[in-house]
Amino acid sequence: MSQRAAENMASPCSSEQLLERSVRDRVPPLLTDLYQFTMAYAYWRADRHRERAVFELFFRDEPFGGFSLFTGLSDCLLFLRSFRFSDQDVDFLRSVMPSTTDPAFFQYLRGLDCSDVTLRSVPEGTVVFARVPLMEVSGPLAVVQLLETSLLCLVNYATLVCSNAARFRLAAGPRRRLIEMGLRRAQGPDGGLTASRYAYIGGFDVTSNVQAGFLFGIPVAGTMAHSYITSFSSLEEVWPQTLVAANMDSDPVDFVSLTRTWLTRVCELLTAEPGKICEGELAAFLSYAVAYPNNFLPVIDSYSVSCSGVVNFCSVALALCELGYKPLGVRLDSGDLCRQSVEVRHVFRLCAEHFSVSVFRSLMIVATSNISERSMTELSSTENEIDAVGVGTHLVTCTGQPSLGCVYKLVEVNGNPRMKISEDSNKTTVPGSKAVYRLSDAEGLPYLDLVCLAAERPPEAGCLLICHTLGSEDSCLSVTPAQVTCLRQDAFTKGEVTHPLCSAAEAKAKVETSVQSLHPRHKRLQDPDSYTVALSEKLHDLTYEIQRGNGNSSNSVFAN
Repeated sequence: MSQRAAENMASPCSSEQLLERSVRDRVPPLLTDLYQFTMAYAYWRADRHRERAVFELFFRDEPFGGFSLFTGLSDCLLFLRSFRFSDQDVDFLRSVMPSTTDPAFFQYLRGLDCSDVTLRSVPEGTVVFARVPLMEVSGPLAVVQLLETSLLCLVNYATLVCSNAARFRLAAGPRRRLIEMGLRRAQGPDGGLTASRYAYIGGFDVTSNVQAGFLFGIPVAGTMAHSYITSFSSLEEVWPQTLVAANMDSDPVDFVSLTRTWLTRVCELLTAEPGKICEGELAAFLSYAVAYPNNFLPVIDSYSVSCSGVVNFCSVALALCELGYKPLGVRLDSGDLCRQSVEVRHVFRLCAEHFSVSVFRSLMIVATSNISERSMTELSSTENEIDAVGVGTHLVTCTGQPSLGCVYKLVEVNGNPRMKISEDSNKTTVPGSKAVYRLSDAEGLPYLDLVCLAAERPPEAGCLLICHTLGSEDSCLSVTPAQVTCLRQDAFTKGEVTHPLCSAAEAKAKVETSVQSLHPRHKRLQDPDSYTVALSEKLHDLTYEIQRGNGNSSNSVFAN
């Protein structure tokens, strides 16, 4: 037994403890930008570090042109709960910050935690849209400033890959199984773990990532690669060559001879040419079947699918069936996947009928081969017999849009609204602490997200309200919602997580419900309708007033 295994047995951890340890190891407080510390020092030096500040986290532009799924909240909460600097952290900061930094500042850092921080958030797994404040973080100015980079790091990629996974799910349809297998192509170990977790939450069924299964409870799957097939060259390499029947009541059977008998019968049925059958491939299938008689699912395109792969598979699978085992199916990894799947299914049906083996009617066909959202969409519109699809590169690297672009902006200090005013209107922020409401029609379909000042009276179902489309100064809307849902929840208060943490399975269920509630026109993969985000009249007027004054205060430095 390894030392690590012994340690795990000696001190078993709950899933939440494993997750918190993972977050603490991956996102220590030094995983941030240096300018966060230089700003914190300047606040401290000016004796402003204790002022109450409010920051908002949001993204400016919709990734992939449609909707997004907010995720990463549980990681953020665990990060806040464990946020504190060690002596070693502080010693390093002392070595990299300017030598003129007051030593007392480092003592201040050593005592910092998030006991005076509050986080209000959209629930994990909720469909969200550009410019809607997803998280509001309030607390001492220096502390909440120090949290910026880490919170963005935890939300940006998680939300992006979860949204990407949901698009793959929409392209694949509800019944086809999706396998995430992008670890080897991900941006480093942490990127691979994050991708596995949030691809599952976004709609995938299983992962190939064993560590993700261990940490997050995600179902894990995997069989073999081409290297296993090509490592064999002859039947003499198969060992052991016998297999005991599933009922265990008989002596070991010469499995190689049994398979050879079935190979002859399959060749006759399919009029296959024995000379084109690869013996090494058959040996690999036999060896794997002996090791995993109830989990037999080989890749069958190492040589030729029609001339060798499917013939060898059927021969071994029929031998397994004769001994009482149930093979699972095959994997296709190259060529015209749709056409090949139809041909392979035809062979399975022939065998099922000719040899009276019912298991062959339910064999699975798995397809892998650099699958993208586009190829998934094409697959779904083309005749095929594919039951499951494995996706790697295009899922975990989010090739359609590699970055979400979440930002973290100051909106209030000591109760006074703050606003960034830019020549680039897309970078202008909306001031003040806010509340967010989702307005839905009589069928429960959301059509507008309303951003209000936190102190405003909430909108009511059945009552007319006037609002202004965000980003369009002259666009005034009159709406009467049938349903109103508050999108904000208190998630972290006084150093404690105040909202139940979501497991991967719970977040996945939330995502499914949230996506289902969205109108089809908003979740089209191509040319979706834009979703409306609007400001209340009071918030719109405040924003206009501050812009007109070109600052965050009516007081001018030139005033008398």
